[in-house]
Amino acid sequence: MSLKAVLFDMDGVIVDTEPLHKKAYYQMFSELEIEVSEDLYASFTGASTKRVCETLIRKYNLSHTHEGLTDIKRTYFKDYFYNDEDFDLIPGVRELMKHYHENGIKLIVASSASMVTIKMVFEKFGIEKYFSGKISGADLKESKPHPEIFLLAAQMANEPNENCMVIEDSTNGILAAHKANIFCAAYKSLHSKKQDYALANIVVSDYSELELDKISGYFK
Repeated sequence: MSLKAVLFDMDGVIVDTEPLHKKAYYQMFSELEIEVSEDLYASFTGASTKRVCETLIRKYNLSHTHEGLTDIKRTYFKDYFYNDEDFDLIPGVRELMKHYHENGIKLIVASSASMVTIKMVFEKFGIEKYFSGKISGADLKESKPHPEIFLLAAQMANEPNENCMVIEDSTNGILAAHKANIFCAAYKSLHSKKQDYALANIVVSDYSELELDKISGYFK
């Protein structure tokens, strides 16, 4: 086995849209007049907006459809996406993408975010050129921690699972990679609170630790 493809999660790995999502969600909660605890909010990490909205509808007995809630949240999110001054790529990730790309490694994004959001990020930061494919979990039947998204990403890269590596930052994403039987590098950021890295193959807090010469021992 040798490393041929890297499957990137997006949120918390390429960009940190979590603070933007959080602001957007809490704006929505306020509009709906519901109280959502920090613990409940933390449990949503890595889940699709659809799944979060379905959970809220059930828990708070809301009369909205999940599509209706998604529209409210998306409007707030877009506003933050284009206007929040702190929003940028995660430090070191552009260099890592470039490094893999120049070394002939295929890159696929496999994110729970909607395809609309994935495209917004790719366009805003000009990273399209590094990737050979993108998959949105919002278009799939199953959500992480189900392995479907990573199994499809490996197929899209046209590589066996043992030649792939997933980069993830959430408990659900790491579990999905583990279930897919794909090597998983967990990126531990300042923002990844209450996430469990036990099932990751390696844990890093700086992307330079994932350069090919540093991880070659894992892919013989």
